[in-house]
Amino acid sequence: MIILLKLLHIAALSIWCAGLVALPLLLAKHDQDHQQATFSRLRILTHRAYVGVVTPAAVIAIAMGTALIFLRGVFVPWMFAKLVVVGLLVLLHAWIGHVTLNMGERQGNYEPPSAVLLVTMSLAVMSAILVLVLAKPLLSNTLAPTWLTTPMDQPLPVDEVPM
Repeated sequence: MIILLKLLHIAALSIWCAGLVALPLLLAKHDQDHQQATFSRLRILTHRAYVGVVTPAAVIAIAMGTALIFLRGVFVPWMFAKLVVVGLLVLLHAWIGHVTLNMGERQGNYEPPSAVLLVTMSLAVMSAILVLVLAKPLLSNTLAPTWLTTPMDQPLPVDEVPM
């Protein structure tokens, strides 16, 4: 069961990350001087790729990753750091979606951010996630404020306290 979840997680994550690299490159191909038919094809391709492939892959990757955290009981500081960086990947995903929408809605009136910027940011965040997952660094518990690491007269939802 865990092997199947990991397989689905890695496959969906691969599709999601590939999409976050490919979509900015596709968006850079939108040219204000293109004929309407060419613009429409690019618009439909980027929209369908974002809505039909990249976003479902992101949802599956996050769902399978969440299931794996609870099934494996990985409640350690490096995992929480990874989840923060995954949050950055989600923000980049939303930003690329916003750019995709604006490119389709404002032909000729919208100058998207540089594809180099979007791809560089995506690759940096992906690399940070990969380093955290593969290195599993020993991080101090003092990274978070005390009120986040101490139960407030409430039982924790897990038996194991992160160390």
